[in-house]
Formats: sequence, structure tokens, C-alpha cells
Amino acid sequence: MKVYYGRRTEHGCAVDVEEDGERTLLDLRKDLRLHSSEANWGYGGSGPAQLALALAADVLGDDRKALEVYQRLKFKLIGGLPDEDWILTEQQVRMAIDGIEQERVRTR
Repeated sequence: MKVYYGRRTEHGCAVDVEEDGERTLLDLRKDLRLHSSEANWGYGGSGPAQLALALAADVLGDDRKALEVYQRLKFKLIGGLPDEDWILTEQQVRMAIDGIEQERVRTR
């Protein structure tokens, strides 16, 4: 299971993803949509949108589906993260996305 670590550095925000004991920087997936040059969290702006897109794409492994849910993920999960460091598991992100998809089905 993947674990995501958000941290603020002197150079801005960074998010690491740990899988099988190895940590790498999360790919922000600017190739899918460019909202911001860096990730951010704790509010509803462009940095959190970029992070939500990156997390959705990484967890889902499906770019099309990530593009469908990331804006709602920004408000449901990313906007409420603490200002400083945070940790999210892959399961927590999946649960938030599952909730978004269930809401979408109910409103159709």
C-alpha cells in the first residue's frame, strides 16, 4: 500500500510517495492538466487542484477517471489537510474518491 507524505520546505511544498519501503516524489501529472507548478493544500486553489489530480491519477491508475474526480477530491480531502506536514494512505484517498463517485451516482 502506498503512503503519501506532504511537507513544506524552504523551496515550497513537496509530496513523497512511499511504496515497498522506497520513497520518491509524487509526479504532479502536469501532462494531464496544469493548474500550478507545485502542489499545495489546505485551501481550494490551483496548488491543491494539482495535488488532487496527482493523487487521483496515482491511486486510480486511470487518467480519464482521475480527470473526472480530482476537482471534487480537492474540496473533499485536499482543502482540509493541515497547513504543515501530513500523511495520507492510498486507502484514505480511495475512500474519498469512492465517496465522490457514490455522490455522483445519487445526483444523476
